[in-house]
Amino acid sequence: MSSAEKFLYVDRNSINNPLEQADWASKKLVWVPSEKSGFEAGSIKEEKGEECVVELADSGKKITVNKDDIQKMNPPKFNKVEDMAELTCLNEASVLHNLKERYYSGLIYTYSGLFCVVINPYKNFPIYSEEIVDMYKGKKRHEMPPHIYAITDTAYRSMMQDREDQSILCTGESGAGKTENTKKVIQYLAHVASSFKTKKDPGELEKQLLQANPILEAFGNAKTVKNDNSSRFGKFIRINFDVNGYIVGANIETYLLEKSRAIRQAKEERTFHVFYYLLAGAGDKMRSELCLEDHSKYRFLSNGKVTIPGQQDKDMFVETMEAFKIMSIPEEEQTGLLKVVSSVLQLGNMTFKKERHSDQASMPDDTAAQKVCHLLSINVTDFTRAILSPRIKVGRDYVQKAQTQEQAEFAVEALAKATYERMFRWLVMRINKALDKTKRQGASFIGILDIAGFEIFELNSFEQLCINFTNEKLQQLFNHTMFILEQEEYQREGIEWSFIDFGLDLQPCIDLIERPSGPPGILALLDEECWFPKATDKSFVQKVCQELGDHPKFHKPKKLKDDADFCITHYAGKVDYKANEWLMKNMDPLNDNVVSLLNQSADKFVSDLWKDVDRIVGLDKVAGMSDSMAGAFKTRKGMFRTVGQLYKEQLGNLMTTLRNTNPNFVRCIIPNHEKKAGKLEAHLVLDQLRCNGVLEGIRICRQGFPNRIVFQEFRQRYEILTPSAIPKGFMDGKQACALMIKALELDPNFYRIGQSKVFFRAGVLAHLEEERDIKITDVIMSFQAWCRGYVARKAFAKRQQQLTAMRVIQRNCAAYLKLKNWQWWRLFTKVKPLLQVTRQEEEMLAKEEELEKIKEMQLQAEQQLKDFESKQSQLMSEKMALQEQLQAEMELCAEAEEVRGRLMTRQQELEEILHDLESRVEEEEERVTQMQTEKKKMQQNITDLETQLDEEEAARQKLQLEKVTMDAKLKKIEEDVMVLDDQNNKLGKEKKQLEERISEFTAVLAEEEEKSKSLQKLKNKHEAMLTDLEDRLRKEEKQRQELEKNRRKLEGDGAELNDQIADLQAQIAELRAQLAKKEEELLAALARIEEEAALKNTAQKKIRELEAQLSELQEDLELERSARGKAEKHRRDLAEELEALKTELEDTLDTTVAQQELRAKRESEVSELKKTLEDEAKSHEQMLADMRQKHNQAFDEINEQLEQAKRNKASVEKTKQALESERNELQIELKSLSDSKNDSEHRRKKAESHLQEIQMKHTESERQRQELSSKVAKMQTELENLNSTLTEVESKSIKANKDCSAVESQLQDVQALLDEETRQKLALSTKLRQVEDEQTNLREMLEEEEEAKKNVEKQLYTAQSQVAEMKKKVEQETQSLEAVEESKKRLQREVEAIMQQLDEKNSASDKMEKTKNRLQQELDDMMVDHDHLRQMVSNLEKKQRKFDQMLAEEKTISAKYAEERDRAEAEAREKETRALTLTRELETMTGQKDDLERTNKMLKSENEALVSSKDDAGKSVHELERSKRAMEQQLEEMKTQVEELEDELQLTEDAKLRLEVNMQAMKAQFDRDLLTRDEQGEEKRKQLIKQVREMELELEDERKQRSQALSGRKKLELDLSDLEAQIDLANKARDEAQKQLRKLQAQMKDQMREFEEMRISRDEALNEAKENERKIKSMEAESFQLQEDLSSSERSKKQIQNERDELQDEITSQNSKNSQLSEEKRKLEARIAQLEEELEEEHFNTELVNDRLKKATLQADQLTAELSTERSNSQTLEGSRSQLDRQNKELKLKLQEMEDTVRSKYKHSISSLETKIAQLEEQLDIETKERQQSSKLVRRTEKRLKESMLQVDDERRQTEQYKDQADKLNVRMRQLKRQLEEAEEEATRANVFRRKLQRELDDATESADAMNREVSSLKSKLRRGDYSLNVRKLGSRLGADSDEDVDVKSEVLDSTPE
Repeated sequence: MSSAEKFLYVDRNSINNPLEQADWASKKLVWVPSEKSGFEAGSIKEEKGEECVVELADSGKKITVNKDDIQKMNPPKFNKVEDMAELTCLNEASVLHNLKERYYSGLIYTYSGLFCVVINPYKNFPIYSEEIVDMYKGKKRHEMPPHIYAITDTAYRSMMQDREDQSILCTGESGAGKTENTKKVIQYLAHVASSFKTKKDPGELEKQLLQANPILEAFGNAKTVKNDNSSRFGKFIRINFDVNGYIVGANIETYLLEKSRAIRQAKEERTFHVFYYLLAGAGDKMRSELCLEDHSKYRFLSNGKVTIPGQQDKDMFVETMEAFKIMSIPEEEQTGLLKVVSSVLQLGNMTFKKERHSDQASMPDDTAAQKVCHLLSINVTDFTRAILSPRIKVGRDYVQKAQTQEQAEFAVEALAKATYERMFRWLVMRINKALDKTKRQGASFIGILDIAGFEIFELNSFEQLCINFTNEKLQQLFNHTMFILEQEEYQREGIEWSFIDFGLDLQPCIDLIERPSGPPGILALLDEECWFPKATDKSFVQKVCQELGDHPKFHKPKKLKDDADFCITHYAGKVDYKANEWLMKNMDPLNDNVVSLLNQSADKFVSDLWKDVDRIVGLDKVAGMSDSMAGAFKTRKGMFRTVGQLYKEQLGNLMTTLRNTNPNFVRCIIPNHEKKAGKLEAHLVLDQLRCNGVLEGIRICRQGFPNRIVFQEFRQRYEILTPSAIPKGFMDGKQACALMIKALELDPNFYRIGQSKVFFRAGVLAHLEEERDIKITDVIMSFQAWCRGYVARKAFAKRQQQLTAMRVIQRNCAAYLKLKNWQWWRLFTKVKPLLQVTRQEEEMLAKEEELEKIKEMQLQAEQQLKDFESKQSQLMSEKMALQEQLQAEMELCAEAEEVRGRLMTRQQELEEILHDLESRVEEEEERVTQMQTEKKKMQQNITDLETQLDEEEAARQKLQLEKVTMDAKLKKIEEDVMVLDDQNNKLGKEKKQLEERISEFTAVLAEEEEKSKSLQKLKNKHEAMLTDLEDRLRKEEKQRQELEKNRRKLEGDGAELNDQIADLQAQIAELRAQLAKKEEELLAALARIEEEAALKNTAQKKIRELEAQLSELQEDLELERSARGKAEKHRRDLAEELEALKTELEDTLDTTVAQQELRAKRESEVSELKKTLEDEAKSHEQMLADMRQKHNQAFDEINEQLEQAKRNKASVEKTKQALESERNELQIELKSLSDSKNDSEHRRKKAESHLQEIQMKHTESERQRQELSSKVAKMQTELENLNSTLTEVESKSIKANKDCSAVESQLQDVQALLDEETRQKLALSTKLRQVEDEQTNLREMLEEEEEAKKNVEKQLYTAQSQVAEMKKKVEQETQSLEAVEESKKRLQREVEAIMQQLDEKNSASDKMEKTKNRLQQELDDMMVDHDHLRQMVSNLEKKQRKFDQMLAEEKTISAKYAEERDRAEAEAREKETRALTLTRELETMTGQKDDLERTNKMLKSENEALVSSKDDAGKSVHELERSKRAMEQQLEEMKTQVEELEDELQLTEDAKLRLEVNMQAMKAQFDRDLLTRDEQGEEKRKQLIKQVREMELELEDERKQRSQALSGRKKLELDLSDLEAQIDLANKARDEAQKQLRKLQAQMKDQMREFEEMRISRDEALNEAKENERKIKSMEAESFQLQEDLSSSERSKKQIQNERDELQDEITSQNSKNSQLSEEKRKLEARIAQLEEELEEEHFNTELVNDRLKKATLQADQLTAELSTERSNSQTLEGSRSQLDRQNKELKLKLQEMEDTVRSKYKHSISSLETKIAQLEEQLDIETKERQQSSKLVRRTEKRLKESMLQVDDERRQTEQYKDQADKLNVRMRQLKRQLEEAEEEATRANVFRRKLQRELDDATESADAMNREVSSLKSKLRRGDYSLNVRKLGSRLGADSDEDVDVKSEVLDSTPE
């Protein structure tokens, strides 16, 4: 490997170490968190519940660690992996370990999915040379190791191939290497995409592109603690390319320049490089021109001269100037730039001091100001005046306002920042102008974004919010692109996966920051606060907390208020923000006067920099925020735009460009803050990985299938686990992998098999690696055992051989020792070699072997001979066959040549014919075009007529609706009947006119249709060839439209199902939550409102008092200011005199001694004046100080009170707003709940009002009856017969009145019922029409679809399968939601338990966070498992249906409970009303009882007086006693009745209480039942998992059903064939249908006549009804007059009545009430019976209507059958036409044959035949079109027929209803007349009785007078002594008149005391 390749490629020998693999497999290595290195490797030794004992690998220590803290370790195979997305265990520890290992190996680039992670090495690597550029050029990303060049090359290649714009996003902290990587990207593109052939000498544009970077670094980069060359701005470099891929130009956009660095810097940091370059590299001439000084003399260079190691500022200045030259920036602009830089430095040297006696600022030394003005070419005095006392507009006038020292310094600093920022913007614009000067057009571009990464500091301000907001947006872009790429990958591989758009996770945080309204975000609230004059940072924070307090991503900070104001949860973590000077930063204010001076500068460069003066916020406007000046933010001319608005707009444009590109992500990371190479701080890197979104990307990877292996690699690596799974021989990789996975028995949730890869979940490959290691260890162990056995056996056999050899050697040695000295042996050894016998055997063996070889050779030769002979014979046969074929082909060739010659001649003849035909066709086409134009005109006329017809029909329908509404009003309002009748007549006339118009239009239409037919006939003659193609096209288009309609319907059904399920779930959840909360919240809200109203009143009182105090203090302040102004004027005058004296003294210094003496005197005078002035100033200052102290104290007190009041007010308003929102929600809910209640109450009120009217009439009749009964009661003893008759008369009159009222109420009820029924009938009729129209349309559709039914059935089948899948997905999602809810509940319980442990043990806080992370990972895994469970449960549809049925039953039960509750509430209300009525009756009864007792006492006293005064009248006393007893009995009865009523009242109250108790119990039971049902539902859900086995049986049933469905399908196909046969039969019935049509038209005419007759009869019935109503009104007036006469007569009688009569009246009234109650009961029963009869009548009517409907449907069916027959006829005609076409073709073939034989003879005959054929075809087409038109006409006529039939039916029904109503009214009128006549007769009888009674009364009075006279005469006689005679006379008279005159006497006696 070369030196460069060491830093690119991984050493695979070190990775594939078998020892490491074995160590990992045996020890179960895991990652354990540590404080030093982030994570340490360790092996699990023991497991104790939730804790584990882990032995650290490095130190060997044993540690107890929580299971949540442990993270899995990847196998050693994945060490130093190039793409971390391939890691099987994706966690923080594995990512950190991989990056650390690669970094220590010198590999700084690593992929992580879409990311390229770069770690700053802090030293130079040889990996950026031209050789490496060439190495990466044109290579794919996976072919080369990770590098920034690989990313740029992929972007460039994809831009060239896909013609899509690209972007490379480099983000990271300061010092991470963003700018360096952007340089490398530009360098690579300049090398690859240069337009010059020789790369060594690049063009001018490429040079400028490369040299733009040093200029931007000089003006925008600075040294920081972290980085020596930190870019303090974000930039987006856009490099444009032409179609050939050459660089055309470039453009640079900058973001968020840190302009505050130009003013002040932190320790050991520098400002922008330019300042140091200029001071170090400028020559003497330039120094004098730019007024440059030493580093230490500039205030804005906070740290003086700070150098960068390894960099010379002088050299860098020369480089920047050369870059200016390359960028072709002229010297004038360069000097202008450098002058602006120097002026920024000089602005910092301007010093201000506070004057002695005022806060006004002064400039003691204006040298710096003079230098600034010299550099910027402006006037010094104007400049100093503009800074010290700028002009401010107050109203219409301008006033000079003196600035304080702080204000002046702030203005200068703001000016310095603004000038530098504008200069930087101008520089970027100038560079863009230089880069875009080429004339070639850019086809596409590559954008390079270099912007700061996510920042979390201790104090985070406005800048950090903007940076973090951009990173949120970029992370959302990454998540979205990740989602799109994952989706494309899975779709490409054909994998089922529920896609999740992870970009939506970050949307809440983005909305929190940037949302414009509803509720507004932080930036919108900041802009809003900037518009308010009194706004401060505190008010902004309060507003943010108030508006966004409920947002899930917004939190209150955990730090103190001094450190943070609010907290936002970003994707990288929670960030606390401090809102100091946010309003000022957002407005970026400047001094108006200085800006206008700069705009009018003599230097053109400076004036160009300050062009847009109109859009600047002035310092006076900012001052208005504190001083509460009016019109603080009135901008001049242009619109004021804040920094936040500009930044949002800039960011929006950037995001739109990035979204339109294909993004590539580069994440730069700092390894340490010490800038040391080879050192990596783990915690720092982990924080950056979180902030950069790398861990977020890994989280997204975990959701899907992150590990992917190609089939070949998977088979090669893991075939050892499944040795017998794959059969021998060749097999496709996909099949082999499927068999392997099946043999491995992996859960289908953990893998997916694509088209070229196998996809695995996170952690599956680690499990496979473990199994592979176990298998390999087993194999190696068995192999080692076999090898060891083999070696041992071999050694053992060798040892055995050695033993035998040793024995043989020993034996031979022993034999040799024996034979050594034997002479014969010596001789044998010497002779044996000389003998040849021993060699013969060897020779014989060699000869035999040679013989065998020769025999084998011979056999082989024989076989070869045979083979060659057989081959020769085969070849000879083949040769013969080929020769025969050749001869045949030669013959065929000759024939073909002959045929070709004939064909050529035929072709020439045909071409001539063709030319003739083409000329004819052209003529015919011209005619066709003329006919088409005429046809279009006619069609336009037809469409106009049809639109007019439609409008007329719509108008007619509207008029019919108006007619219906008017009829309803007729029934409701009886007084306006005449007006409504007139309107009806008018409508009838209009209807007639419309019908006449319709008839006219139909006639016109018929004429137009005849014309169109004639025209179409002419046209069809010339469109013979075109019609076939057009028909085919139309058929195909119809089929497509029908298919699309079906698809849309199915999609709509699916969407509706989804929406319904979601709505139902949401409704259930909302109702459950709302039922529990709302009842409690109502009471609490009412209490809060009352308390807050009291608090508000008190706060308002306090505010008023404080405002009064404030006004007083402001008046004092104004007085003090006026005094102070006078003093200041006096002081200024004195100061001016002093200055004059000084000048005079200085002029006369060198004159004479006398002048010196004068000067000394004047100095003494001046000193005296100074002393006096100082004394006066001191005294004045003391006075002022005292006044200020008092004023400040008072002002502070008032401010405190005001702040308290504001706080109280704010809290009150907050609570008020919250309560108002709650109240509004409750009101909305109450409205929705009470709407139904209001309807029912409205009806109830109507009924109650009606009842009250009846009761009023009833009470009037009762009064009349009581008065009549009182009259009758007076004469009870004398006129008992009359009393009975009178009571009968009264009862009859009451009955009559009640009957009248009942009849009226019944009339109204019946009319209301009739109205409702008519409305319902009309609605039904309209629905019927709609249904019939739909039916006809559907039938037409069905008839049209029969042609292409088979194709549609296939597509329907696919659509149904899609719908089923959608349903399954919906069910899966519901189940997953339920499972997620359960898991959430479980997590909440665990979190609560952990929080308790936290309170007990403070040390367990770290564990809690780690458990939370583990739980989140488990949640992700659980979500993944749930996604797979959806697929498992997809086949369980029947169980789900059962569950849905159970849910529906539960819903019905809950609905029943709700109905029972409503019923119970209604019963309770009824019982309450009953109780109230009973209490009222009881009160009336008690009052009557008291009255009775009083009257009783009065009667007793009167009776006693009568007894005492009338001893003589004994009999009358006895009778009075009797009556008294009767009265007492009646009193006792009344008391008993009262007691009974009281008992009934108590019973009702008890029942009411019981009902309330029952209601509460019912509610409790209802809640319990709900809870139990919820628990049951959860248990059922749990049981569903157990019932999976049962579902398998059901699946088998489903399979059987499918087989049955297939058999049913076959049956349907048979039925189809039968239907086709029937259609053929139905063709014959077409003529009959036409006849029936004519008959129907005749019937229509008859029905129209009947309709007119019915209308005339209806008008007559209405007139009769009006006359009857007039008669009723006259009768009612007469009855009222009679009642008035009766009342007047009864009033005259009342004067005569006595108290006793009143008692009797009350008693009788009680009796009458009882009787009335019984009578009312009877009447109500009678009324119910009447209503039942009417209901039966209505039912009968509805049955009649249904019968008519059935008849209409039968007629419609008949018509449809006839239509189908006609269509079948048309189909048969088309079939005949097709046969004719076939015959035509056959004839043409015959013609061709004839032409071959006899060409010249039969030309004329052929042409005539062709014309005849064409005529036949045209006639066929004409007939088919005529039939189509006839079918259309038939449909239209059918529709019109149906509509007219419906109208006739409606009008018939209406006439029948009117007739029935008229008959009922006549019957009721007769009854009323009879009742009135009876009442009149009874009234006459009553008058007769009254007259008789008056006469009898007169007689009685006369007899009483006579009796009085007699009594007086008797008294006088008694006194005289004539007692006996008078007594006898009296006795006789009493005996005669005892039975008659007792009552009269008593009356007379009673009347005497009066």
